[in-house]
Amino acid sequence: MSGEAKRSAPILARQGTGEGAPAHVAIIMDGNGRWAAQRGLPRFEGHRKGIEAIRRAVRTATDLGIRYLTVYSFSAENWRRPEEEVSFLMGLLKRFVRHDLAELHANNVRVRIIGERGGLASDIRLLLDEAEQLTRNNTGLTLVIAFNYGGRQEIVSAVRALAQKVKEGTLDPSAIDMGMIGEALDTRGIPDPDLVIRTSGEQRVSNFLTWQTAYSEFVFLPDFWPDFDEAIFKAAIDEYSRRDRRFGGLSAKAS
Repeated sequence: MSGEAKRSAPILARQGTGEGAPAHVAIIMDGNGRWAAQRGLPRFEGHRKGIEAIRRAVRTATDLGIRYLTVYSFSAENWRRPEEEVSFLMGLLKRFVRHDLAELHANNVRVRIIGERGGLASDIRLLLDEAEQLTRNNTGLTLVIAFNYGGRQEIVSAVRALAQKVKEGTLDPSAIDMGMIGEALDTRGIPDPDLVIRTSGEQRVSNFLTWQTAYSEFVFLPDFWPDFDEAIFKAAIDEYSRRDRRFGGLSAKAS
């Protein structure tokens, strides 16, 4: 078997998903560059193909009745990449919003953006605002795009906001609880992910939804993100459906 065939060989059966789809799936979309390198293509082509995979994921999530789909599109650490690659990724974001927003809106998808916007270029901020405003009243799938996002940075911002209220005398420190911290995060109003999927064979969270994934189930796939399709998505959901989620308590399946 070739190296490529080994890489794409599934670790989960490619079969249709049954009942029990999670309400919220979060995806760490990894492997664009390696997908391209494996084919002798520039990294940019991997990122381009990754956009197509996002479209497939949105369609599949909608078909499965998933209510929230969060994708890790650009981390706070990704600014360390070569300037040319960062510029290309910004261009991809612009094209995705301009070309796909109308279709998302027509399909009743609501778009939420999480991450720091303060240091972004004005044209990027306007596009992100437009995506949220246009779709804010939609009632179907909520597509959460984590852009310029870092889980630890998000927690720091939430703590600072609460500390400011304490300083102003409008908040008693003893009143701070997990619910209040959750409401101070970018994801307020969004349930925690039931399932986190990471592609490309890596098995780490990479500063993604650090607070929110405390009790999430994780499925790590060998497939590179550009290859992520309906069959792979459904296989991950099937794996999730076999898990016994106890949340620190006893098994719900225990007799």
